[in-house]
Amino acid sequence: MPTTSKHSGRSRASVGTFQAKTHFSQLLVRVARGEEITITRHDRPVARLVPAERPSREHVATLFRQMDALRQGLPKSKDKTSLKDLIHHGRRF
Repeated sequence: MPTTSKHSGRSRASVGTFQAKTHFSQLLVRVARGEEITITRHDRPVARLVPAERPSREHVATLFRQMDALRQGLPKSKDKTSLKDLIHHGRRF
């Protein structure tokens, strides 16, 4: 039997693995409506189904700034290998 609780404005439910397998489509409908589902095995959480959320533009921009800062901190390569050469080299394996 599923259990349900409220946390931070979202409804949360807990279901066993057999019930999750049997009613997966119905669980996806509930998740699409904003509910979070915890899947348990022998009353221990093993997985969570959560609504997919798109990152905000601000979050993506922050990630790109962080990657750029990381790239700037790397030592400059003396090798003039092009990206095309690296891709070709990687395909040989």
